Amino acid sequence: MKKPRWKPFPHDQAPFEYEAAGLKKHWPRLHQGDCEPFPSPDWVVKALAASSAAKKSAGKLAGDPDGLGQALQQAWRLYHRGDFKDAADQGLKLGLLGFTVANKAAAMQATYLEPDGEAGLALFQAAAERAEELAQALPGYANAHYLDAYSLGRYSQGISVLKALAQGLGSRVKGSLDATLKLAPKHAEAHSALGTWHAEIVDKVGGLVAAVTYGASKDKALSHYRKALELHPKSAIARVEYARGLLMLQPSKVAEAKKLLQDAAKLKPADAMEKLDQELAKARLEEL
Repeated sequence: MKKPRWKPFPHDQAPFEYEAAGLKKHWPRLHQGDCEPFPSPDWVVKALAASSAAKKSAGKLAGDPDGLGQALQQAWRLYHRGDFKDAADQGLKLGLLGFTVANKAAAMQATYLEPDGEAGLALFQAAAERAEELAQALPGYANAHYLDAYSLGRYSQGISVLKALAQGLGSRVKGSLDATLKLAPKHAEAHSALGTWHAEIVDKVGGLVAAVTYGASKDKALSHYRKALELHPKSAIARVEYARGLLMLQPSKVAEAKKLLQDAAKLKPADAMEKLDQELAKARLEEL
């Protein structure tokens, strides 16, 4: 597959600078959607103690939890301001504990900024492989499972949902999302993704086959979309996914979908990802 070009973030980055103590102060808002724990030294110590693989992969920094925590925080600063390549590179240097920021950066790059579809698929594949490795090393870490599901889900959409189902990827995505929500029930992004999992399957194979073969249903899809918005009312992507799923499941609900997208377009983004989510909402509005 082609290598990604890592096209730069195309918007003003100034509003998304979180230097010094600003990152910790704004962390609850920045990670309201994915429940990612702040990478403090205490968190680093606990994570390394829980996984010999994570400890080994951290190299010399394994003996310096303060330094490793600071390095992880810097990688997240890069991510939130939209420097996705630098965030991914920084995360990968830090071993398994840096995989989440690296995976999220790669996934956002592939979702929004990579112009070549084949290169985007390669980014998703690599992120899913790293997420699977991280989940094996730290099975109690929710975002290892979530980013496995997200990356594979987007990969599945890229190759076609029907082809992905035939390859068994649907079951892996569902299993990873279930694991995420078992560990982090308030994970809004996982609820949105699970809503889309149900909606895509119902749309592609029909309600009866979806229910009997995969356990997917329209009602479950809508329930997860609503839960995501309840957990994260300021999320643009929760509204975008809800609108898309709604139109797959109930094509007549154009007015409701438009309202969701209009509301998403009005939100104030907290970081680069949310800015890209907002721009997607605007683009989808123009298509309706």
